Amino acid sequence: MTEDNNSIPPNSEKLIENFKHVVRDAQEVLRTTASNVGEKATAARSQLEESLKEAKNRLAVAEAVIVDRTKEYAEATDTFVRDQPYKAIGIAAGVGLLLGLLCAPRSRRD
Repeated sequence: MTEDNNSIPPNSEKLIENFKHVVRDAQEVLRTTASNVGEKATAARSQLEESLKEAKNRLAVAEAVIVDRTKEYAEATDTFVRDQPYKAIGIAAGVGLLLGLLCAPRSRRD
């Protein structure tokens, strides 16, 4: 996989969800200020509408990148497991053992 201009930061799903809330809130502000017909209010609404359009487009691109990367990772994992099943079982067992050791309650010696 190559790095591209549409790289998504870690925890991107949470970021995208927060971004969606901001867009919804901005749309609500536009609706509630629609009766305000001052020149500055009209210019601000126009600029906000433009910003919202751009934000929605960026959000759609980010979601598409996440979906594409997830599919790539799933395909790579599937290929690895099919090509090297015993290695995959060994890795899964090792990870399971480590998680078990980390999650197991520790006996206290008083």
